Amino acid sequence: MHYNIVICELQGKVNIYLLRFLMYNLGCKGGDIVTRCEYFSDVLTYYDVVKVLSNKNDSEILRLRHKELNRDIIFRSYSKSVLAYKKIKDITHPNIPLVFDALDFDDGQIVFEEFIDGVTVAEVLEQGKYTYHGAKKIIEGVALALISLRELNIVHRDIKPENIMVTRGGAVKLIDLNAARIHTDSKSKDTVILGTIGYAPPEQYGISQSDQKSDIYSLGVLLNVMLTGLHPSKNLRAEGQEKSCLNAHKSTLIIGFLIWKN
Repeated sequence: MHYNIVICELQGKVNIYLLRFLMYNLGCKGGDIVTRCEYFSDVLTYYDVVKVLSNKNDSEILRLRHKELNRDIIFRSYSKSVLAYKKIKDITHPNIPLVFDALDFDDGQIVFEEFIDGVTVAEVLEQGKYTYHGAKKIIEGVALALISLRELNIVHRDIKPENIMVTRGGAVKLIDLNAARIHTDSKSKDTVILGTIGYAPPEQYGISQSDQKSDIYSLGVLLNVMLTGLHPSKNLRAEGQEKSCLNAHKSTLIIGFLIWKN
């Protein structure tokens, strides 16, 4: 099989070393099409598994490290092809991880992505709620990422604390496009129901087609959670709860609903 080591440079500095697979359906014994599993076994010739980030029936996400160059990348393996990854491949944006390659196979897709050294918003929330200025920075970063995705007609569909990272330098990154879809005017509703309960708007459950306003709805829920430390669905009627907290919950829900309707 044929491979090529690709060195990606950003602003004069080596950013990552990527093992790029060339002509994956050629060079196999007997002319067989290589599977994701077969391809991954070849990747391990050059990379070690540092950590299993996620392992589900339909997907696997790994942190890999180049054996000689000591550089990390994110390896994503999906049982289906996610068109959004192919659309953002090689696009440089300060709030979106760089996708080096997205390879389609008969049994799914493999994505090589920039490793982000940082923590998720979910991990920060485990220590307590955000300040106003801290939450504002997160929302601004995610909003800028969504603007860029919108230009490509991509709807993220899974805005939540676990999918937002903050680097050691303070940069905000929107990650994980597994649930993303390409918006087209010809469709009346989403063909596949995906998203996270509590953050996904009504249309993502088959009511209508999700679009960019769907991500704004989820962004409103996220802002509520960061500022109050609670999801809007929790303890709304609890005795003794501060009135300001209740108002914050209600305001976020109303704003999100109005955005969805309009």
